[in-house]
Amino acid sequence: MKLVKFNNDTEIPIVGLGTWKSSDEEAYNAVKYALDAGYRHIDTAAAYGNEEAVGRAIKESSIDRDEIFITTKLWNTDQGYDSTLKACQKSLDKLGVEYVDLYLIHWFKGYEQNLDTYKALEKLYKDGKIKAIGVSNHNVHHIQHLLDNVEIKPVINQVETHIQLQNHFLQDYCEKNDIRLEAYAPLMSWKIKEMLENETLQEIAEKYNKTVPQIAIRWFIERGIVVIPKSVHKNRIEENFDVFDFELTTKDMKAIRELNKGNKLFPEFDNVDY
Repeated sequence: MKLVKFNNDTEIPIVGLGTWKSSDEEAYNAVKYALDAGYRHIDTAAAYGNEEAVGRAIKESSIDRDEIFITTKLWNTDQGYDSTLKACQKSLDKLGVEYVDLYLIHWFKGYEQNLDTYKALEKLYKDGKIKAIGVSNHNVHHIQHLLDNVEIKPVINQVETHIQLQNHFLQDYCEKNDIRLEAYAPLMSWKIKEMLENETLQEIAEKYNKTVPQIAIRWFIERGIVVIPKSVHKNRIEENFDVFDFELTTKDMKAIRELNKGNKLFPEFDNVDY
């Protein structure tokens, strides 16, 4: 397992398990499969409705709490200073933990509200209830507004990133400001078939005796991007983690770079109505 360091010296496993759209039973089993396979990074959110199941699977494992990196996220309707404090405690209670390793603002919902919400995250950080502060679904202008107005810099920005939406500009901006990029939907979510059928990726996969998803996940690792592939199937969860025994060549990285189309699957960050 490869760890990468945040700007506050906290370390995060570069590959984690995503749990979006996983039911309670699916999330519970997926987390158990993942921990057994060697994962030590689990990503959930209040909006996913499965925090309790995720927490139960972690608690029932034989792994010490401080060895597991847990991320959860604040939902849009809970944004605001006081409501953020309450929502975080609710997530902690559901997860059955005293702290989470990373707490994210799930979506940008306006500059003033974002700032009030983030200041609550700063308090939670100082109180020890979260070990690191981050954001999700934020673009350059959203992050810059925070940097200009907050005390504690975000450690990470979790955004949709995959072969067809590579986010090189956003990654460069984040890295210049010592902020990590994290990829959700790294296997193109419901459009995974397009990725699986890509001839370039198939050729690279054959070269390394790996699968196309493994090549995609390794591509993130080579770029230093934290990646959270989601699956509820034991064999795929294990497969997605079997990516630490090879490295892509510069030529392969260049070939994958050329597959970027700027195709976004999820809403643009300034146009979210929920």
